[in-house]
Amino acid sequence: MIIKNVELLMTAGNKSQHPETEYPEIAFAGRSNVGKSSLLNALINRKKYARTSAQPGKTQTINFYSVNEKHMLVDLPGYGYAKVSKKQREKWGEKIEEYMTGRHQLKGIMLLIDIRHVPGQNDVDMFNWLTHFGYEWYIIATKADKISKGARQKHIADIKKTLKIEDAKKIIPFSAVDKLNVDLVWEKILELSEK
Repeated sequence: MIIKNVELLMTAGNKSQHPETEYPEIAFAGRSNVGKSSLLNALINRKKYARTSAQPGKTQTINFYSVNEKHMLVDLPGYGYAKVSKKQREKWGEKIEEYMTGRHQLKGIMLLIDIRHVPGQNDVDMFNWLTHFGYEWYIIATKADKISKGARQKHIADIKKTLKIEDAKKIIPFSAVDKLNVDLVWEKILELSEK
């Protein structure tokens, strides 16, 4: 994918701020600190366009990134652990649900899971939720550079088993550091965008 231009079109705190475009949207969901912003930066080939942080819960809004004035990558707030109140976390959950259930431009969801860990209950709940509503999806197994190449298949098998996924090809190991599978993720984004 040749990136000609990228624009942070909107940082939305609520539904009324969602941009009125017809670009096909691919949303990125995952627990806090799983690497959504790093993945987005790798995809758009920019170092710090999407803000990254070692502190979980940095993304508190829904961020809409227009790519080549044709595609929209949507960074959702992280779920699970974050150094914020339970009430604030519930608010994020409502924002995510409001976006995901009321957006006809949404063509697919990339669910990010840290390859080093078996998916937690929040990951299982999110996966069950998006499959229940019939969304097209891929699992992006982030931080693959943190484990040996030989260990990746075992970790992917753990994700597959925990989420009860039949097709292992729906799980893509990824590393923002090594740029592992950036092209493959783009291929899947384009594939989902055309559905």
